Amino acid sequence: MRAITIPEFGDEDVLTVSEVPDLTPGPGEVLIEVAAAGVNRADLMQRQGFYPPPPGISEVPGLEVSGTITAVGEAAAGWVIGDEVCALLAGGGYAQQVVVPAGQVLPVPAGVSLQDAAALPEVACTVWSNIVMTAHLKTGDLFLQHGGSSGIGTMAIQIAGQLGARIAVTAGSQEKLDACAALGADILINYREQDFVEVIQEAGGADVILDVIGAKYLSRNVTALADGGRLVIIGLQGGTKAELDINQLLVKRGTVAATSLRSRSLAQKAAIVGEVREHVWPLIAQGKIRPIVSETFPLEDAARAHRALQESQHIGKILLTV
Repeated sequence: MRAITIPEFGDEDVLTVSEVPDLTPGPGEVLIEVAAAGVNRADLMQRQGFYPPPPGISEVPGLEVSGTITAVGEAAAGWVIGDEVCALLAGGGYAQQVVVPAGQVLPVPAGVSLQDAAALPEVACTVWSNIVMTAHLKTGDLFLQHGGSSGIGTMAIQIAGQLGARIAVTAGSQEKLDACAALGADILINYREQDFVEVIQEAGGADVILDVIGAKYLSRNVTALADGGRLVIIGLQGGTKAELDINQLLVKRGTVAATSLRSRSLAQKAAIVGEVREHVWPLIAQGKIRPIVSETFPLEDAARAHRALQESQHIGKILLTV
């Protein structure tokens, strides 16, 4: 089969279309013929040598796919050949085939195309596991999403809205802020022109912040928290090391959590996927939440897709079609 490999670390041009062995599902696994794969910033980090796959996981990049099940391993209950699905991966998505633990597979939601379903697993599982399972966002809370027009951001706005939260977002252009408003964001902050801390403090402080920036925003995020606020860090676009004023956190009775989805155990991932299927999938089927797809590229153009993601002019997800 064809797959994108990374013979050496570097810029987008190191991504190489290669012939690699076909796959066979083991016990508890299914084989998916891939229709499309999501492109995520973690893939860019892996390409640069900063985010290696966990031990035993394919070195082919790609953390989510959609497609059709073509083989079912022993004890992979709940799935049959021919099922149209999407799946959360630890790696291997940039390929014609991928093997996935059955607990990380989801049906394509009603009303969503097989291709667009590839835009759902990583963002839905990331958002739900962090703002609900970790930060316990609830009705009436003020939720701040950094990078509101990103794949994560566009999903977070929609899920938070369905939970009844007030929603604030940061983005770097009016076009991106308008897109966030159309999805349900209430407070729109252009980080190039406004101090998000001042805006959020005027609104009473954030009960939950989902942050993709990391070190650069750590102290400012803590300042922006309301009493009892919860900051969840899921990205490192702004670096890995920063100083934290613990006294400020103590006074607010605040919480700082940092999470990664890829490194979780199979059982933990299956639990997250199960909650997403129970709580988010019905909302998608009802048209209350939808995948936001910005651009699609053929698998062979993975370098262009990475470049587009790095340039950050997109709104929503970027997909590779197979």
